[in-house]
Amino acid sequence: MKLTRMDIDPRSYSNCVSVTEFNRLLFVTAQVPLDDDGKVPEGFDAQCRLAWRNLLAVLESAGMGAENLVKISVFLADRGDREANARIRHEVLGEHAPAQCIVVAGIYDEEWLVAIDAVAAG
Repeated sequence: MKLTRMDIDPRSYSNCVSVTEFNRLLFVTAQVPLDDDGKVPEGFDAQCRLAWRNLLAVLESAGMGAENLVKISVFLADRGDREANARIRHEVLGEHAPAQCIVVAGIYDEEWLVAIDAVAAG
């Protein structure tokens, strides 16, 4: 897979990503902050890290990793969590910068503070 950022103004995410030379696309439904026991941790940071962990586990099960992400959509229950979301995204993705959309919305379960869905290519 060849992923090319097509941004005029580089930032921690891409406004536009071109993907060529790939064999398949993976569309991942929103991953939520539920642990293996179906429990939701308290606080945004713990929930965000768990949602990312769950997303990475789905990618791994498909033979992919974070480097295969080309587009993510992050759903936040509270606009005030934008900075923490960006900080944790950097922890998880490092310099990798897929296209991104952040939406502040009422999430399906009132306990969930974040959900993350994705498109990956490999």
